[in-house]
Amino acid sequence: MARWSSPKDPALEAALRRNRRWIVNNQIKRLLLRFPSRSAPVRLLQSRFKTLDLLGRAANWLRKYPSCFDIFTGDGPSGSGGELCFGFTKRMAELVDAEEAAVAASEPAMADRLARVLMLARGRRLQVSKLTALRGPLGLPDDYLLRVLPTHTDLFRLANPYPHRRNAAELELLRWVPSLAVSSVEAAAFKRNSLPRFTCSLPSSWVKSHEKMEDFNSTPYISPYSEDSAVPSTDVEAEKRAVAVVHEFLSLTMWRKISVMKLEHFRWEFGLPEDTGRLLLRHPCLFYVSNRYKLHTVVLREGYEVSELRVKDPVVAAKDRLGELMQEGLHEYNQRRRAANLENKRRRGDVDVKKEEEEPEDEAARLDSAEKREERRRFYKVLFGDDNR
Repeated sequence: MARWSSPKDPALEAALRRNRRWIVNNQIKRLLLRFPSRSAPVRLLQSRFKTLDLLGRAANWLRKYPSCFDIFTGDGPSGSGGELCFGFTKRMAELVDAEEAAVAASEPAMADRLARVLMLARGRRLQVSKLTALRGPLGLPDDYLLRVLPTHTDLFRLANPYPHRRNAAELELLRWVPSLAVSSVEAAAFKRNSLPRFTCSLPSSWVKSHEKMEDFNSTPYISPYSEDSAVPSTDVEAEKRAVAVVHEFLSLTMWRKISVMKLEHFRWEFGLPEDTGRLLLRHPCLFYVSNRYKLHTVVLREGYEVSELRVKDPVVAAKDRLGELMQEGLHEYNQRRRAANLENKRRRGDVDVKKEEEEPEDEAARLDSAEKREERRRFYKVLFGDDNR
């Protein structure tokens, strides 16, 4: 797979740009949420530093984000005596609460997404161990089974057809839901009052790709929810259905993307061909395949306007606000450190004080603004998708 990817699309590549800092801080957030007091000893984080691919002292890392994390000792919320502990700042706690509220409010939509995914799968069931890999892309919290199953006993059930096997439990859809068996392509066609067909999201200058898409659309659209098409009779129908399944699945994800490796883990369940990667590359009007960070990711082109999501789920918006607070905290730390370093240089006589003080404010503001824009671009939603939700 390292030999293939789509021609570079700068806008979508910018959308996939990741920053290791945000991944780590999101994992720290999830660690704190496991404690009722939302506080924990710094030594606990230090013991897990290697699993986060980090070196150095955990306390130093936390101090880089003063707007996100508080460090305290003595009679702190953790009640751990004089031990060094950490927790959320007031602003961070408010945003975490807002994210939790958005997740709770989205439980009905969460159940619908889960039902649709099961309707795409063979036998309307998937192994729970495999569904774990889809938690991030589908916006499912760690305890999604505890949230969804008790309130939807008429729709889902856990089954274990192979009790002698480990991790064999399956989530099964008990009944077909006709109102959910409408793909995004069919819904868009209904709004246009036209027949369902795929739309090419490439610029009009990509003439050959547009021509291939027109040829692909010359045969009738096959709904991914059509059970009659589970075993296509021709290669053309097989590819048509496979493309429809991938398109619909990406439409169900929060960030309209997923790693190709994860998608291929569901080849049998979704009825996809063995060369799924090649299938994606044959349809550049619909899918963009990136090999950024040596991790192949497929993106649904129509889900983005330049490098921003066209439709942003409230949970995604809440995560964006958390990311912006992290960026703000890092910027504040860097400004303090720069001021301290400058003061040390002044004391040693390495810096011309007058020259530094006369630095144009508008130039400093311009550089500051450019830095913020770059950090925001690097932050992107992928950080909270997949394995790093």
